[in-house]
Amino acid sequence: MDTGTHIAMGVALGGIATLDPVVQNDPILFQAVMIGTIVGSHAPDFDTILKLKNNAVYLRHHRGVTHSMPAVLLWGIAIANVIHLFYPNVNFFHLWIWTFLAVILHVFVDVFNAYGTQAYRPFTRRWVAYGFINTFDPYIFSLHMIGIAAWLLGSHPGYTWLLIYGIITLYYIKRYLDKREIVKKVQQHIPDLQEIATSPTIKQNIWRLAITTNDKFYVGRAEHGHIEIVDEYDKVPLPKDNIIEVAKQDKNVSAFLSFSPVYRWEINIYDDYTEVRFIDLRYHSKGHYPFVAVVQIDDNMNIISSYTGWIFSEEKLQKKLLVDDYSPLA
Repeated sequence: MDTGTHIAMGVALGGIATLDPVVQNDPILFQAVMIGTIVGSHAPDFDTILKLKNNAVYLRHHRGVTHSMPAVLLWGIAIANVIHLFYPNVNFFHLWIWTFLAVILHVFVDVFNAYGTQAYRPFTRRWVAYGFINTFDPYIFSLHMIGIAAWLLGSHPGYTWLLIYGIITLYYIKRYLDKREIVKKVQQHIPDLQEIATSPTIKQNIWRLAITTNDKFYVGRAEHGHIEIVDEYDKVPLPKDNIIEVAKQDKNVSAFLSFSPVYRWEINIYDDYTEVRFIDLRYHSKGHYPFVAVVQIDDNMNIISSYTGWIFSEEKLQKKLLVDDYSPLA
């Protein structure tokens, strides 16, 4: 989810904590728990700071180890211990358990969007992305704003948030059923379906689809239950040649390939260099594929420039390739 929704969820969990008799009877503990749930609800995304280094490092690690099972446990312990330094007389167990629940909630809700997380590490590095909740869902965010407003106006925080989270649970079930219906319709039209990546948009009845079959990639769109195929590509494996092997060693391409499950590739030959481009098919928007990895290789098989990330015009991409000088140690 987005940062705002994660923090709002921390506030909500702090409200639910008032149903805990130990928290309810200790105002100082309540303050500590509220800090713990707000910080814990955002803590796994502290790895966003990696973006300051470069996109490749950020892409490879964001929502990776910081969202893993060991990290979830360590986040709760670390945050609770730091807060306990400032509130040494409060019940540490109850402070830790609510902080821990906030971290769990963060990772739990992240697995339902298209980006996903590596939540099952260390057992597998597979990206878990169930793809039926948008990264920013206006309904979920609005329900949290309603809950915060009701709390400020004097409603009981515990029961208010339990009611709101009951509604959100029903909403998650509804969105899951929406996705299942879309997958069923795609299967009816494409019998050799291998895999389908769904990306819900901010609009309830519009979804992006990236479909994999035995020999094709289809890029589609579901709108009000109608499935439309907007692009079709042959499913061509990467060739085993020197250009591709050099490209795969690039830090940006390597990060892209570790993350993207559905992509196509192309090789463009120019006078002074060869360009290899990898294009993620999940995020098609307005005739454009904004998430790419590009590497330029000279005739001596040296990487001269590369880039990965979100880009919305060819002009901006070329500027990025000029500005982001290649450094194998970056």
